[in-house]
Amino acid sequence: MANKNVLDLREIAAGGQKFEGQIVTVQGWIRNHRKQKNIGFMEFFDGTHFTPIQIVYDENVENFAGVQAIRNGSAISATGKLVPSRSGALEMQAECVVLEGDCTEDYPLQPKRHSLEFLRDIAYLRPRTRVFQAVFRVRSIAAQAVHNYFQSRGYVYVHTPLITGNDAEGAGNTFTVTTAEPGKPYKPEDDFFGHPTALAVTGQLEAETYALAYKRVYTFGPTFRAENSNTKTHAAEFWMIEPEVCFCDLDGLMDIEEDFLKSVVREVLDKAMPELEFLQQFAKSSLIEKLEKLTTSHVARVTHKEAIDILQHADKEFEHPAVQGEDLFREHEKYLTDEHFGSPVFVYDWPKDIKAFYMYQNDDGKTVAAVDMLVPGSGELMGGSQRETRYDLLTSRMDELGISKEQMSWYVNLRRFGGCTHSGFGMGFERLIMYLTDIENIRDVIPYPRTPGNCEF
Repeated sequence: MANKNVLDLREIAAGGQKFEGQIVTVQGWIRNHRKQKNIGFMEFFDGTHFTPIQIVYDENVENFAGVQAIRNGSAISATGKLVPSRSGALEMQAECVVLEGDCTEDYPLQPKRHSLEFLRDIAYLRPRTRVFQAVFRVRSIAAQAVHNYFQSRGYVYVHTPLITGNDAEGAGNTFTVTTAEPGKPYKPEDDFFGHPTALAVTGQLEAETYALAYKRVYTFGPTFRAENSNTKTHAAEFWMIEPEVCFCDLDGLMDIEEDFLKSVVREVLDKAMPELEFLQQFAKSSLIEKLEKLTTSHVARVTHKEAIDILQHADKEFEHPAVQGEDLFREHEKYLTDEHFGSPVFVYDWPKDIKAFYMYQNDDGKTVAAVDMLVPGSGELMGGSQRETRYDLLTSRMDELGISKEQMSWYVNLRRFGGCTHSGFGMGFERLIMYLTDIENIRDVIPYPRTPGNCEF
């Protein structure tokens, strides 16, 4: 049966009752097919809208026996009248169902709840499940929200290199890029670039060069770290958001971080409510309440020293005691956000010895103008700093740490050629998606996770 009125489920959902009684065609896949003797029910989705529709057919449908033989997972085109279901949502009374792509009996996605671990082994199929339809729709909306925020405020989007001769000096272990044949000694002079190169762990330093031409820039792309870690929060390939802003100090940076996060969360709440409702039910959490609360929260600000003082005087025993001059553990972050402040927290002015060489050195000689943003339920979500702009202090710090000024001459020269106060932060995009979805494992918020021993797809 020919019908030119082909609609996406997104269009049907947006049009609502105006489509009631119309004969339309939909094209997509069957998630579940329940058959009875003289009737059948198909749970149909096409990926354009989270909520599926039900296709109902009876013996009057063209090729009834053939339609009943259609299996779960098959691609179909269905034509019929849209009518209200018992729930009030529209469903289709099918007149014709055409099999576009058959699905074999061993299709692994059967109508039951599969574990996330099982679905990781079939990552090429998991986008068809409801949980990953929700997760990756949220990911898509959040990615656009990131661009919307920066583009609407005059930032320039910069594509920084994925192959680099710089490892950001301490940002993480790197993957070497080489054309050397496996099993043969690696000789840099024979390599493609003529010197050691690696997959980038950050785009920050290159972004700084563009910030000093455009005033406000951001990067948003894949980065790589070769940490042999199998925790829920580590992946070898992940995406980073890294803005750099000129004429901006640490206080101004915290203002931007807060505004940015609230804006992205608000846009996801506005555009992905069906997905968030499903994920909240899936995780048995208060996801929506958490996100709503964040958008209206006051974000506390404390120095690292003040944070350690709070932890040391807390009426609570920690597995790892809080120590001045040392990093915070996850349990410390959770106490500060969930118990002491009951809100997100900026912890700033960190000990110099546990932070990167490029961070602005405070007058006390012990701390740098660095900041971490901690959020309830997730801990650290963003990290940033005011950058060191004083040539002598930057180079002396590089000397202390054994970092080559010659190799980094292009970065050092920014302090000689019209440098100015500037700041920036970085946020792992997958960590944001985990926060937005209450999915606990980074492997489940990136389409094809790259972790130790796992690079099948």
